[in-house]
Amino acid sequence: MARARIGDAEGAAAVRAWRADPDAASRDIRALAVRYSLQALADKVPGNTVEVRVPPFGAVQCIEGPRHTRGTPPNVIETDATTWLALATGGQTWAQALASGRVHASGQRAQLDGLLPLGFG
Repeated sequence: MARARIGDAEGAAAVRAWRADPDAASRDIRALAVRYSLQALADKVPGNTVEVRVPPFGAVQCIEGPRHTRGTPPNVIETDATTWLALATGGQTWAQALASGRVHASGQRAQLDGLLPLGFG
């Protein structure tokens, strides 16, 4: 069953609210901003080769290539919500996030360098 899509107006408003004051953003705003930005990533680079996880808020598969169907995918990226939103909005680079240890990437294709930020203005 397909997930309901988050509308651009609602999702962009959540991202803007988070960017305005990340520390004061409610859990609901943070969750919506994460889910919307993951949706935007999957729209930008569709596919099933890499799974991007931002627990507890969401996960998407993206990037064209070999598809996995069972068990743990071979290419996984996992991070916390604050780091993910900083990456998605351009507040942090992929290299900075990896160097900080706040992003865990496993697999040959588990990298998002050049795909972020997602252009939320």
